[in-house]
Amino acid sequence: MWMAGGGVRGGTVYGATDDYGYFAVENKVHLHDLHATMLHLLGLDHKRLTYPFSGRDMRLTDVASQVIPGLLA
Repeated sequence: MWMAGGGVRGGTVYGATDDYGYFAVENKVHLHDLHATMLHLLGLDHKRLTYPFSGRDMRLTDVASQVIPGLLA
């Protein structure tokens, strides 16, 4: 994925793939962590962004997500 501007560290390659570029082999990032990082860059707290569903509050980034500090400037 390519990200630019808005607090993203420029010129950084985060992680690595296998020889064919198919599987991540270093610094794997879960989709929820990526979403939490993008929400952080937009100025939103992903832990407070909830919506009611089936009688309980749910988060877009699930319960175990965290911001990836290696991507921030």
